[in-house]
Formats: sequence, C-alpha cells, structure tokens
Amino acid sequence: MERTDVVTPLPSAGMQPATTAPAAATAPGGTRRRLLEVRDLHAWYGESHVLHGVDFAVDEGEVVTLLGRNGAGRTTTLRAIMGLTGSRKGSIKVHGAESISMPTHRIARLGVGYCPEERGIFSSLSTQENLMLPPVLTKGGMSVEQIYTMFPNLRERASSQGTRLSGGEQQMLAVARILRTGARLLLLDEISEGLAPVIVQKLAEMVLALRRQGYTIVMVEQNFRFAAPLADRFLVMEHGRVIEEFTQAQLPQHSQKLREYLGV
Repeated sequence: MERTDVVTPLPSAGMQPATTAPAAATAPGGTRRRLLEVRDLHAWYGESHVLHGVDFAVDEGEVVTLLGRNGAGRTTTLRAIMGLTGSRKGSIKVHGAESISMPTHRIARLGVGYCPEERGIFSSLSTQENLMLPPVLTKGGMSVEQIYTMFPNLRERASSQGTRLSGGEQQMLAVARILRTGARLLLLDEISEGLAPVIVQKLAEMVLALRRQGYTIVMVEQNFRFAAPLADRFLVMEHGRVIEEFTQAQLPQHSQKLREYLGV
C-alpha cells in the first residue's frame, strides 16, 4: 500500500557526509550506461487505470527515489516493472531488452529484483532457509558468506525462524534474498518503514555500499530524511504520472515545491 510522503526539513550539511551518495558508475569514456527505460507506461488493477503514461530512465549505478502522495502510483510503478499488475502497456526496457510483454519470472532473469513493502519472509523457515529459497537467476549473485559479511545480524540469526526476527532483520533478509539471485537492478519499496533509527541508518549504509559495488536502485520512500542524502535523482509522481524530476544537488531550491507536492 502506498503512503503519504511527509517532507521534513532537508538534512543539514553537517548530517550528510556519512551518507551522501558517491558518483554513479560510468562507462569507458565517461558516458553513463542506460539500465532501465520506462516510456508511456500504463497499468491497471482490474478495470482501475492506475498509471497514466509514466516516463523515466535510470542509468547504471544510480539511486533514484520515487516520491508522491498516497495513491500517486509509486508502488504500482515498481510492480508494473516486474509484471505484477493486472495489465500494462507502453515500454519497459532493461539493458535495452523490451520486457513489457514478459512474465515476471523472465523479467527477474534480466537481473531485476523486487523487495515489496510487506517483505514476504516465510515465518516457518529459518533465516538461512529463507535466504536459500530463491534460485540464482543470473551470474554475479552474492555468496552466502558475502551476504553474512554485509548483514552480520543475519549470520547470528541463521537458525532463527522468520517469526523471531525483528522488523529490521526481516528487512535485511528480504534484501539479502534478492542479492543472492544475482539481480543488479533493485526495486525497493519503503524499506525504512516502521524501523528504529539505528536500523534505518544501517539500511542507509547498505544502500551506499551496494551503490559503490555498481548496483542500480529505484526506491519508493516516505522517509524523506532517509532518502534525501542517498539518491542521485528524485521523481515526483501525481495521478499516475511523473510530474517533476530533480537531482540531489537541486534539493535546496526545490524544498518549497516539495512541500506543495507532498505535504498534507
């Protein structure tokens, strides 16, 4: 379910150095590699027309955040990229391959991983069983040891059932499962929702670590203070369309406009 973004004051300069995103990956010669391209995307749930021509593109190594009010179409955009809406039309290209007519399992094999807001942890399985459940779909997936190095809490809880994990540990596990599959394009829906500040900080460090390793991330976030120092670009959605786009460097001059778009 989508939620309303509440714009908090922009993080001060003194808050940003530990979590400010580094430069995105570039190809030889300094050109950016296009990983995801969405053009004139429409999506429906039954007869409900939710997306009305969404347009945006993401380069390899970028972190892009989708902002918007409740019902703006942010979560539906992620689900449509994965083929999880009732129907869709338009164009979605991953590494140049058109995926609009592909079923979800084929889209995943293009190296796309989706972490939904509800996380989807199997309560009857242990942490390690949850981690090992999805198959490795593409080359370059993280090994279990690499995952435990990135998420030491999961190593400690490897034999614990899903019901015994904290909300933060469940969120780490949900992301870790995707990393094991080999996905390089991560679609993350509200990963900081309802978590303690210390866990949110760890998730911010995770996003930056993945970015440094060349992962591309599209996030839906209501916690603007979490997303602001992490993302390269911000896309504002309203009524199923992208209506505004700006970079992290442009945040200060867009502060008032953001309050108008997202405030309640």
